[in-house]
Amino acid sequence: MKLTKFAHACVTLEKEGAKITLDPGTLTPGAKDAVHGSAAVLITHEHFDHFDDALLAEALDADRELRVFGPRSVVEKLGDRDGRVQAVAAGDTVHIGAFSVSVHGDRHAPIHADVPCVDNVGYLVDGTVFHPGDAYLVPEAPVDTLLLPTSGPWTTLGGAVEHVRAVQPRQVVQIHELMLSELGQNATRTFLAGLTGIEEVVPAPGESIEL
Repeated sequence: MKLTKFAHACVTLEKEGAKITLDPGTLTPGAKDAVHGSAAVLITHEHFDHFDDALLAEALDADRELRVFGPRSVVEKLGDRDGRVQAVAAGDTVHIGAFSVSVHGDRHAPIHADVPCVDNVGYLVDGTVFHPGDAYLVPEAPVDTLLLPTSGPWTTLGGAVEHVRAVQPRQVVQIHELMLSELGQNATRTFLAGLTGIEEVVPAPGESIEL
């Protein structure tokens, strides 16, 4: 399986001629390229940095085979498009080409009492790669590659360490990094490695790695 990192929370996964895209939001300059040619797009939650509804509406109009999965709020914003946009929740499993995706969790991590807490789901792809969205979700299944958010109003270094320890992945790949400078990203990488024993992989936008 090939993982390609795009800016912020967006990644694509490819295998056996199929591609899926996770969380193409408005802070991802290459989101349109990420979505193009995808069999499906998986959205963890409705926040703009994870979900560009205008982009996906255009993509759904252009590609009648494209499917979109996400919390109920995603369907409310896009419409069900003859069943091509589907709501998912914890416990669901969806099949996209050769991919099998299980859904975990239900709520965004708290930011502040004055900020509404929206629905947020995580996706475990092929029992291998886990994208938690904006929460330190721990799936009830082994994880090989954890996509770890490293910046944002809800993240903490201590929380990230405990998240990695709880999930116990073989490797950690940084996502959700735009609020950290290069120095901050490297400092976070060093901190996590020192406390978890797992070296964080920090791909540049557009870089691919084999899983």
